[in-house]
Amino acid sequence: MRTPFTGVGTALITPFRKDGSLDEPAVKRLVRRQLDAGIHFLCPCGTTGEAPTLSHREKLRINELVVEEVNGAVPVLAGAGGYDTREVIELARDLETVGVDGILSVTPYYNKPTQEGLYQHFKAIAAGTRLPIMLYNVPGRTGVNMEPKTVARLAQIPSIVAVKEACGNVVQMSEIVASTPDDFLMLSGDDPLTVATMAVGGAGVVSVASNEAPAEMVQVVELCEKGDYDSARKLHHWLLPLIQVNFVESNPIPCKAAMAAMGLIEENYRLPLVPPTAASRDKVMDVLQQLKMLGAAARV
Repeated sequence: MRTPFTGVGTALITPFRKDGSLDEPAVKRLVRRQLDAGIHFLCPCGTTGEAPTLSHREKLRINELVVEEVNGAVPVLAGAGGYDTREVIELARDLETVGVDGILSVTPYYNKPTQEGLYQHFKAIAAGTRLPIMLYNVPGRTGVNMEPKTVARLAQIPSIVAVKEACGNVVQMSEIVASTPDDFLMLSGDDPLTVATMAVGGAGVVSVASNEAPAEMVQVVELCEKGDYDSARKLHHWLLPLIQVNFVESNPIPCKAAMAAMGLIEENYRLPLVPPTAASRDKVMDVLQQLKMLGAAARV
C-alpha cells in the first residue's frame, strides 16, 4: 500500500466560468480525469489553484467537491497557507470537517519571517489542527527560504510529515533528506527537478504538469520508484517542453491556456491574472502540437 502523500500529487487548477464564478462540474470532471490516469494524490487550492483569489467559503467548497469525487480513492492534500497564522489555523480546522486528509501549507509571504518565526508559525498550526501537514518552501514566490535546519526542527513534530521543496537547489534538498527522520517525506515542488529530487531520496512531486499530462507524470515517478532512472529520464525529456512552457508566464496562466486548448476547461482567470500574450499562447500551442496533446481530453 502506498504511503500517503508520496508519488505524484497534482496541484489542481481551479476552473472558473466566464462570470468569474467557480465551475463546479468542471472541478469534478478534472478530478475524475486525474483518478482515471492513476494519480497518487490531489492538491486543490494551492498557488496553481489561484488560492490567493479564492474566498474562505470557496476553498471549503472546492475541497468538498474534490473529496466527494475522490471518495477515498486517493488522499486529498488541501492548500492552507498564508501570512496570518491564526487565519491558517481557522481554515485548517474548517477543512477537517470537509474530510481532507492533510494540508499543504506554504511559508508566510510578504511579511518575511525569520527562521524562528517560521518554526513558531508551523508549530502553532500543528497544535491547532489534527490534520497531517506538508510544509511548502517556495522562496521565489514568498521572499523567504526555509532552511534545512528549520525543516529538521519541524520534522520532530509528529503531525508535520513532509515538505514540498521548491527552492530549486538540489544540495538543499539533499540536506533535508540527510537531516530528517527516515519517515519524513521530501517532495519536489518543481516539475523539472522531479527525477533529480527522487535520485537524492525524494518521495515524489507536487506537479503542475500533471494537470495536462497526469498519466505521464505518474509514469515518470513510478519508474524512479522502481529504480529505472534511464526510462524515467527519457520520459522526463519528452515532457520537458510542456514542463518549461507551463512557466513561460506566471503559473497557472499557461497551464490553463493549454487545458482550455485541450478541451478540458473554459479559459477564465481571476485578476490579477490575465490570459497569456499572443506570443506565449503560440508557444503553448506549439508544444501541445509537438506532443500530440490537442484533443487529448477526448481520449481520456
